[in-house]
Amino acid sequence: MQQHDAGQPQGGSGRLGGRDVLFVMAVSAEYGPALSARIAPLMTGVGPVEAALVTSAALARMADAGRLPDLAICLGSAGSRDLVQGAVYQASSVSYRDMDASALGFARGVTPLSGLPAQLPLMTVPGLPCATLSTGAAVISGPGYDGIDAQMVDMETWAVARACMAHGVPLIGLRGISDGAAPLGGMMDWMRYLDVIDRRLAEALDVVAAGLAG
Repeated sequence: MQQHDAGQPQGGSGRLGGRDVLFVMAVSAEYGPALSARIAPLMTGVGPVEAALVTSAALARMADAGRLPDLAICLGSAGSRDLVQGAVYQASSVSYRDMDASALGFARGVTPLSGLPAQLPLMTVPGLPCATLSTGAAVISGPGYDGIDAQMVDMETWAVARACMAHGVPLIGLRGISDGAAPLGGMMDWMRYLDVIDRRLAEALDVVAAGLAG
């Protein structure tokens, strides 16, 4: 997501397209009636630290029980200066914009000595438009987009992806564009499209289900 209060954590497990899936979201504000009719997600709270902590703990519990999911789906809102507001995109890749060890000779976005690229490819399915995604701890607005080469920004997906990688679980990232066309002026600017995004994320899950089943 781009920002805000944490919902109550839930189990997050469900079935989609014949697969066992861990659904991951950041906050209850993004979890409207359309999604509520389809999934009961794990709620992590806002930002990469909370997302990594909660997702890692959930996957560890599932691994201990011998029931890791076939895949995870991280979904919610994102900002973009260029993409269609209210539209949903699947993340083709995710980068970590807070990582900058360029003073040590590493390319910006590369975590030193990790062996990881600056952009992690994510699982995608046919039928949904793709866009590149950047994760970080700051809400991006206005000129904050100038130094970001990804098409959309959020605050959790990289962290969820790393937790999933540690357990060998593929990740799909679905993001509805909530803001970015104009500088943010407060919470209401972020919330304006959340009802639309809720419906469109639910529709996107139907597309994912068809892709997984096919």
